[in-house]
Amino acid sequence: MIPTSESTLHGIGRGPARFAELPVLQPHDFPPGHELPAGAAYLSAEPAHVLWGRLPSGDDAAVLTISAGDQVVVDTVSHEGLLPDQGQDPRAFFGAHGVAPGAVLTDAEQIAAHTPHDDADGPHVVTGPIHVRGAAPGDLLRIRVDRLEPRVPYGVISNRHGKGALPGHLPRNGASVSVFVPVEERAGRPVGALPRTEGAERDVAIPLAPFLGIMGVAPASGTRPHSVPPRAFGGNIDIKLLVEGAELLLPVQVDGALAYVGDPHFAQGDGEVALTAFEASLRATLTFDVIPAATARREYGIVTGPLVRTPEYLVATGLDPDLGEAMRKAVRASLDLLQARWGMDEHLAYAYLSAATDFDISQVVDSTCGVHARIREADFA
Repeated sequence: MIPTSESTLHGIGRGPARFAELPVLQPHDFPPGHELPAGAAYLSAEPAHVLWGRLPSGDDAAVLTISAGDQVVVDTVSHEGLLPDQGQDPRAFFGAHGVAPGAVLTDAEQIAAHTPHDDADGPHVVTGPIHVRGAAPGDLLRIRVDRLEPRVPYGVISNRHGKGALPGHLPRNGASVSVFVPVEERAGRPVGALPRTEGAERDVAIPLAPFLGIMGVAPASGTRPHSVPPRAFGGNIDIKLLVEGAELLLPVQVDGALAYVGDPHFAQGDGEVALTAFEASLRATLTFDVIPAATARREYGIVTGPLVRTPEYLVATGLDPDLGEAMRKAVRASLDLLQARWGMDEHLAYAYLSAATDFDISQVVDSTCGVHARIREADFA
């Protein structure tokens, strides 16, 4: 359990952090209640297993090889507290906010100290790639999210680098803002405790809804893509629906798929307007499977980008630097899906989308904007 520090958090008047009694999941550590599932592989986030600021290319060697249907427990590390403008020293950064040294992840410290990172690269730490035997171009890789466990009881929300939805306006004077958010127990459940403004009468709690912002496969290229803009092969898609029980389907680009994950979140609002959301490290239990090309075409049509499936929705996506064009791409992808999966005439599919489908903004801060369409499968029962 994380020791409670007596240090006062910077910039707030509510006293020392009251961390929730959550275990700190260090590399290779599986305390009671967090055991490695029988038959599952484990992939740590040590420096040899991660990239910092880039996504794997089609030429990268896999750090783990599995068969279709296998389950993998993957450690992910948030970039918050590691970045150069935060001092690139997680122990010092989090220690200044009341986190005891033993509650700082050792793999985060090792990555900050030893993993190459260029200023031109993105911020994200990415675990992988994973080679899935039998996956080939034309197939879909299905990644099912079985379990997501916080590795620490704290995280960070940042507004930095002149980005976010209001660049030039926030952050004020161009200063970087990193808001430290402890996880506390409120009414018997863990929540993010947003710092209180001086003089305010109420605390603000952020419900936890963990998901991985980065899930993808390698492109058919020898160049490692920048980690920030999402693309047809996935990457930094930031779709908050990818909680436990959801699946992500991705068009395979290279043999073995070379899958990877990262950018762990404790919570996010659609849009992610401040540049980041509630960012914090997670341990993810994932099942990787392959949908052969013929089956994929029959069930979903031609899938050209990320497709999410939840217990309630099929979720088509649109990605583009222009938010309006991202919306139009999401509509086109939804029309294609409705026609392929349920044989709907185009004009009826268009009418259905207008009457019954919510088009949500995934995020607007990652160079490429994202829109996703929640198509309710029960409507077609």
